[in-house]
Amino acid sequence: MSNTASSGTPMAAGPLTRAVLEIDEYVSGLGWDQPARLFALVDTARLRSREPGLAERLGLTEDVPEGTLTPIEQDELPAGSPLDEFLGTIAWPDAVVGCALSVERLMLPPSAEASVPDGLDEARLAKWVAEHPERQEVRMTVAVLRDGKRDSALRLREKDSATDVLTGSDLVPGLAEALTATFAE
Repeated sequence: MSNTASSGTPMAAGPLTRAVLEIDEYVSGLGWDQPARLFALVDTARLRSREPGLAERLGLTEDVPEGTLTPIEQDELPAGSPLDEFLGTIAWPDAVVGCALSVERLMLPPSAEASVPDGLDEARLAKWVAEHPERQEVRMTVAVLRDGKRDSALRLREKDSATDVLTGSDLVPGLAEALTATFAE
C-alpha cells in the first residue's frame, strides 16, 4: 500500500511539509525558468469559517484535518529587485500563519568550491557558475511558520520528478531565515 495521496504528497507528512510539496508540485506544473513565487500560508479551517466565499473559489469545500495549510500565491515579485531586499519589505497580516517562496538557482557540488577563482564580483561569479560543467539547476521551495517551524523541498532539473524531490527542514537555512524575518515585529 502506498503512503502517497493521489496528489503525490506523502500522507504521513505534517501540514507544513504537505504545503511545501503542494507548492513544489504547482510550480513544477508551470515548467522551468520561472520567476520566484511568494505564497502566504493560511490555516485552512480558519479560512473556511471566516472567508467562505474565498474558500469556495479556492475549492476548499470539504472538511480538512486540523492544522491544514492553504498556500495563496501573492503578486509577482518585482523584477530586478534583489530577493533579500524585497523580503525585507514584507509585512504579513495576522491571518497569515506562514509563508513560502519558490525560486530557481544554479548550484555547484561542494567539490567545485575549491576551484572558484579569487576576486570575482557578484556578476562575474554568477557567470562562472553558469558556465561550470558541474552546475545543477535546482528549484527550492522553502516555507516557514510564525512559530519558527520550517520545511523545504529541492527539485533538480535533471531529476524533474515528484519522486526525486528532497525535503527537509534545514536544506536552505539562509532562505528560511530570510522568510522568518518577514514575521518580525
